[in-house]
Amino acid sequence: MKSIKPLTPLADPHRAIPRGNAARRAQAEAAVNSLAAEQQRLEAGGEEWSLARAAHQLRYWRFVRALVLIAGERERRERKAA
Repeated sequence: MKSIKPLTPLADPHRAIPRGNAARRAQAEAAVNSLAAEQQRLEAGGEEWSLARAAHQLRYWRFVRALVLIAGERERRERKAA
């Protein structure tokens, strides 16, 4: 198993990114939620390598989620200013 392989289908970074900010936010949130659930499952089993991969992928998707949230806030401010 490659360490690059996503632990859940929702956390696959090669999936197409939706155009709309709301859809992007939903995709990132779904990835974070699926990885958090997988991480909890792996903690019970004590699988260290898989647990480390889950933590790594979770950090990535939390970062992506934060970027999407920032972009959404920026878009809202620009719409208000116009």
